Amino acid sequence: MIYDKQNIFAKILRKEIPCNKVYENDYVLAFHDVNPQKKLHILLIPKGEYLNLDDFNEKATDKEIIEFNKAISHIVKLLKLSNEGYRILSNIGNNGGQEVLHLHYHIFGGEKIGPMVTK
Repeated sequence: MIYDKQNIFAKILRKEIPCNKVYENDYVLAFHDVNPQKKLHILLIPKGEYLNLDDFNEKATDKEIIEFNKAISHIVKLLKLSNEGYRILSNIGNNGGQEVLHLHYHIFGGEKIGPMVTK
């Protein structure tokens, strides 16, 4: 599979499409989802061109991987989600429900999330 440089997250990274930014550093960008599924719904994306978590773990530098994971903790602290709890989700591939072929994590919080997977 080839990375599509015209996907929505690539356009957001190039600032062709605006976002409501929560956090950014040299490696990641986090912003509010425009169609939130919960009270708080943040998207975390790496700045590199990675299709999904498998692609990221195979091709990213150790620094990119570390910074991506550290960003989760930073965002959770920034949004004061640590005490109440939160959920992190990444959909991978067709069967996993991935809609945009750029690695992204959904960070949900601010309310009770409910069961892990519904039937």
